[in-house]
Parts: sequence; structure tokens; C-alpha cells
Amino acid sequence: MKIGPHLLESPVIAAPMAGVTDQPFRNLCRKLGAALAVSEMVTSNTKLWSSKKTRFRLNHGGEDAPIAVQIAGTNPSQMAEAAKLNSELGAEIIDINMGCPAKKVCKAAAGSALLKDEKLVASILQAVVSSVDIPVTLKIRTGWSEESKNALQIAKIAQDCGIQALTIHGRTRNDFFNGIAEYETIAQVKSAVEIPIIANGDIDSPKKAFKVLQWTQADAVMIGRAAQGSPWIFREIAHYLRSNEELPPPTISEQKNILLGHLGELYNFYGEQRAVRLARKHVSWYLSDLPESREFRAIFNVLESGKTQMSAVTEFLDRVAFNQDLISDEIAA
Repeated sequence: MKIGPHLLESPVIAAPMAGVTDQPFRNLCRKLGAALAVSEMVTSNTKLWSSKKTRFRLNHGGEDAPIAVQIAGTNPSQMAEAAKLNSELGAEIIDINMGCPAKKVCKAAAGSALLKDEKLVASILQAVVSSVDIPVTLKIRTGWSEESKNALQIAKIAQDCGIQALTIHGRTRNDFFNGIAEYETIAQVKSAVEIPIIANGDIDSPKKAFKVLQWTQADAVMIGRAAQGSPWIFREIAHYLRSNEELPPPTISEQKNILLGHLGELYNFYGEQRAVRLARKHVSWYLSDLPESREFRAIFNVLESGKTQMSAVTEFLDRVAFNQDLISDEIAA
């Protein structure tokens, strides 16, 4: 799949997720098989860019190409200016957010709220595309509600405005993340337009990715929540799509190395004080399915230094691996 001049190595992309897909996580996803990892959403209001949170989001030093930055807003000229400035800061793809269902975003008429105003959609897309000489992509939902699904109309507008790839989450804004994502709308859009289509929503395994691509004929899949705590899902999906074979799950030892590497990158990127807080949710996701993880997380969440966090994770996962080896030995005997 190509986005402008960028040929992606596999049809597996990491979704933009606020508070999750920061630079350390994006780098990890790319290392573990994602062909592209889109940044957290950045506001188009450049007056807010002086905040510490946004400064971190605008930092793309050391990232693998192509660097994709997602922007959000409702004012065409602001969106165009944000796209231009992000391009100057190193972005190689600009992604426009018209899919976020969060109330605070929709209350400002941004994100998926824009799907209710097709004229404004066209104005924003035209302004952004004309402001930069790099590819512009778009992420949407199937519509605002079941009664107003207009993904097909938006897709045609996007194509006419020069959008070079379109991601569709298989839910309406009113669905939030409830219920089950549907892919029929994505298939309908794919059959009606020529630009690349990326399917998103509830894709949580290699077999599910394969089925969604078969059903929709989409050009790629975008993985979001399923990567939280399991960033190796990208290589698992990419491998399955190439070979029709499933990779074995990572060993506890490999999971430990991945998690410790992730924590180290968080400390380096944010500084220890901020990273220690951010590490807690990631560790919770990584360890959620392991025995005694709830008890461990209660202990971990009061630790106040990177050193103690790293030591605690190492000791816990070494104990899990040791217990698993004991069980395997007993079964073999």
C-alpha cells in the first residue's frame, strides 16, 4: 500500500490514540511490525502549542519514516496552518481527525462531530491539502448515528479534495466503542472510491485482520486498543497475512524485555517524574492477563522512581516465568 510517495512494508498500521501513541509507543510499534504509527491528536489551535503536553506530541526526533501526525480542529485556516507547521517540524504525512467520539472533542464540533457538516468537511480538507506538499489522510467513522451514516459521501468528498488514504472505524459516533464494529460500510466505500481504504475497529488478532481484509477488500488494517499491552500484535498480523501461519506468542522473557525497553524509553523521553506516572497504565495493560497481576499492580502503582519500577517488573516477570517452568516440568514428568 502507498500513501503518496511512501510505500508501506505491510498493511498493518498503529492507530492514533490520545494518551497512548506517544513517541516511545510509536517507536515500539514500528519495531514490532507496524508499517506506520500515527501520532496522538494535536490541536490545530497553535496558541495552545506551548503546553508541555503538546510540546511532547510535536517532538518527532529519532522516529522512523514516514512520520504521520494527526491534527484536529474545525477552522479550515487553523487546520491548514497546523498542517504546514507540522510539516516544517518533520511530519511526512498529515492525518485529519474526523473520527474521535470523545465528548469534549465533539462538544467543540471537532472529531466525528464534523461528519454532520459535509460542506465544512470539504472546506477543511481543501484547505489542508492545499497548504502542504506532503500526503494528507483522513480518519472517520461510518457516520454520526445509525440514522445518518454518510461515510460514502464523506469518502467521495475526500477523494475529490485530494486525500490520499482514508481510515474508517466501523462504528458511528453515537456508538462510541460500544457494541460490535461493522465492516459492511467499509466494504461499500472501498468499492466506490479509488483511494486506499484502511479498516479499523475491533481488529484484535491475525485471523480477524485477515477476515476483515477479505470482507472489505481494504488496503490495510489499523490496530488501536488491541495493541495496548500487546504491541507484538503488529508482527503477528503482518506475519499471518504474508504466510497464513500464526506466530507463537512471545515468551515471558521476551515480554519482560519489551516492557523494560518501553519503560526505559518513557523515562528518557519524558523525564523520570512524568514517566513514572505514565508507566502505570502501560504496565497494567501488559500484565493484565498474568496470574497475580492485580496484586502486583497495587504495589507497582505506588512506586515513585524508575529504578524501583524496573526492579519490580523484573522480579514479578521472573517469578511468573519460574512458576510456568515448574508447571511445564510437572506436566512433562
